[in-house]
Amino acid sequence: MITDQPASDDKAARRAVTVFPVLVLVAGAAGLVSPGSFAGWTSSVPYLLGTVMFCMGLTMTPLDFRGVAKRPWAVAIGLVAHYVIMPGLGWLIAHVLGLPPQLAAGVILVGCAPSGTASNVVTFLARGDVALSVSVATVSTVLAPLVTPPLTLLLAGAYLPVDAGSMMTDILKTVLLPVLGGLLVRLVAGKLVDRVLGLMPWLSSLAVAAIVAAVVAGSASAIKSAAVSVLIAVVLHNGCGLALGYGVGKATGLGRPASRAMAFEVGMQNSGLAASLATAHFSPLAALPAAVFSVWHNISGALVAAWLSHRSRHSRPAPAGAGHALATTTAEEA
Repeated sequence: MITDQPASDDKAARRAVTVFPVLVLVAGAAGLVSPGSFAGWTSSVPYLLGTVMFCMGLTMTPLDFRGVAKRPWAVAIGLVAHYVIMPGLGWLIAHVLGLPPQLAAGVILVGCAPSGTASNVVTFLARGDVALSVSVATVSTVLAPLVTPPLTLLLAGAYLPVDAGSMMTDILKTVLLPVLGGLLVRLVAGKLVDRVLGLMPWLSSLAVAAIVAAVVAGSASAIKSAAVSVLIAVVLHNGCGLALGYGVGKATGLGRPASRAMAFEVGMQNSGLAASLATAHFSPLAALPAAVFSVWHNISGALVAAWLSHRSRHSRPAPAGAGHALATTTAEEA
């Protein structure tokens, strides 16, 4: 069923993808200008990420998983594309640019992370297949403990030692358990959660901003020399991911709305998770690509969505399910 985009939902979505990058950018600037103010915050990064993922769980419903059962082939294509294209691009870009080991491992780790939940709202703005976007983001997050550690070991192991077992445990504790906990709370106290659901994206935004501030503060002394190379790597990584994701959708005959969803599900990452893992297993400097990605992929996603929406505004409206996309936007990766 196809319906028109409600003007109020569209306005709320645009506000979300506008305010979040600004908030994260301010947090990063604060960490750079006054790193001493965030001394000791690094140890709080896993708990901040757990807050983000708990908020994501609160916004989830059984409908997210029912959508997977309805279109398993399309969801499978999205998952394979995400976990093949972005890790491969991360390795290739790090190799071509000759990044130092810490930054190379950080870029690769961003590529090995699951989809960013902000991809759902950007898909909505682009008049893409929101239901497919939500399904791919949900399943990629659930599978992250099994997929992200071995991929990181395979691709980043040549740059830095990777303890895949420890990383898997961390993802279970900071991602999967909080998501399941939030989902359980939603199932048990749905009416109460519905009253505060609108606060979840903003609480998540604040948590991600705090993660970025901690990451930038921890590597403030090295940022000036690394900023240009990291920005180039992030722009290439995100841009190529968006383009190749869209190409996969078209090549597999999924149609225009689904191809738009694929673009954002491939090109937008859970950079909060990448920053947390890089900080815990590598160094604050290795988390810098994730911090930059957290800002950039929201900006680029909003711009690409606006362009796609303009192209189709007079041809076809957005798919149903847009309201749920707004509810599931936990502003991550971000």
